[in-house]
Amino acid sequence: MNQERSLVPIRPSYSTLNALSRAFDSGLILVSLYISMNYYDVPLNQDYLLPGMGCIILFGIFAEYNDLYQGWRGEPMFDEAVRILLSWIAAFVLIVICIFFFDDPYSYIYSEESIQLFLPLVPALIILTHTIRRLILAFLRRHGLNSRTYAILGANHLGKRLETAISQMPWLGYNFKGYYDDRTNNPNRRLDFDRIKDPSRRAAINNDSQSQTVGKFEELLHDAQQGKVDHIYITLPLCAEKRISDMINKLADSTVSVNIVPDFFTFNLIQSKWSNVQGIPVVSVFDTPFTAFDGILKRLEDLFLCAIILPLISLPMVVIGIIIKLTSPGPVIFKQVRYGINGEKIEVLKFRTMSVCENGDNVKQATLNDSRVTPFGAFLRKTSLDELPQFFNVLQGQMSVVGPRPHAVAHNEHYRKHIQGYMLRHKVKPGITGQAQINGCRGETDTLDKMEARVHHDLEYIKQWSLWLDVKIVFITIFKGFSGNQAY
Repeated sequence: MNQERSLVPIRPSYSTLNALSRAFDSGLILVSLYISMNYYDVPLNQDYLLPGMGCIILFGIFAEYNDLYQGWRGEPMFDEAVRILLSWIAAFVLIVICIFFFDDPYSYIYSEESIQLFLPLVPALIILTHTIRRLILAFLRRHGLNSRTYAILGANHLGKRLETAISQMPWLGYNFKGYYDDRTNNPNRRLDFDRIKDPSRRAAINNDSQSQTVGKFEELLHDAQQGKVDHIYITLPLCAEKRISDMINKLADSTVSVNIVPDFFTFNLIQSKWSNVQGIPVVSVFDTPFTAFDGILKRLEDLFLCAIILPLISLPMVVIGIIIKLTSPGPVIFKQVRYGINGEKIEVLKFRTMSVCENGDNVKQATLNDSRVTPFGAFLRKTSLDELPQFFNVLQGQMSVVGPRPHAVAHNEHYRKHIQGYMLRHKVKPGITGQAQINGCRGETDTLDKMEARVHHDLEYIKQWSLWLDVKIVFITIFKGFSGNQAY
């Protein structure tokens, strides 16, 4: 008799352990403060406790931002230590800035020796305890304590990725039993490795996973019922929903823990995130990295860079404007309609480099020895100095210093029909420079391959965005990004 299934909320895993880890790290900050004060016989009063509590709150915020407490990260301890260090430095610096701007610096007398000890002691203790925790867990599980046996139902690319990821986390104590798959010996099986372009790698992954296949589903069910398997991870394709449902119903006649691993990697994920709506799991496929805090951070970054760069380029811009006016008829500034964030039209500012101002449905790209380009305009285009007025677009919030370069509307409408995912470039604000530009994708795109390469770099930038990536692109642009053989 079928029973109606109630909607049960799906909760994040390890939430209690993560909360305990956060609380323990907060306690270490207080312990470090006490040790630093006590070592130099400084009274631990309100003058130190309030900034200390501020450090705890801000460290928790930055640690969450850096995904420090997310389970199953599988990263080396060095990478975790870097996240801890960056989170602590950000919290400490922000507290110092708040004290400097909002408090009278002469109303309190702080012990420099205590602060100099407190600053490195906090990350040292947190990193030490995280390292010890890993070593203890690894030791216990190497000796068979709290170890688990797992199997993967689905000898495919996703299963191999999962097995590789878990093998890189030996402290979890997970022992791999093998792959189970009914489809292994089926010559007509449609492989789900099609997205792997390299045929040799596709064959190697397929052979590797099938070489570790120990049986079919009925054998896995038998092993689960006999208690030989603790966890099962189902990595079958999304199209096998009915078969997965049947298998899960049969596995209910055992005590094994069953996990479904949906193959979202079949999609071209852009800033994919997991969330839930009243317990209903939701996975974003296409999204922008600049929501909430990251959006504010990106805007502050743009304003900070403009505050530095605009005073430096003001005089050169005046000189360039005068030369343009003296050497060719027409306006100094050329405004061209382009797509901004979310495909909204914006007017992008440029120094005029041509004898014409094309801004319609048919905009021809500049080519080598283009008769429309003025002699001085050729120099501006070669050095990208014609883009300098776009810093005013950045001030207005229409563009960013770093981001995908905006294209003419006519070019957008053309390429969106020929390049998959082309319009995803507009999930973020267009930029003056970007990852495509520092990788040599500048100037004329006379072939579809060139534009595809530019779009590839743009989408990779959106996927991997971080503040440090923007800093890297700005520095590379300063030293090598202002010239190129394809900039006509």
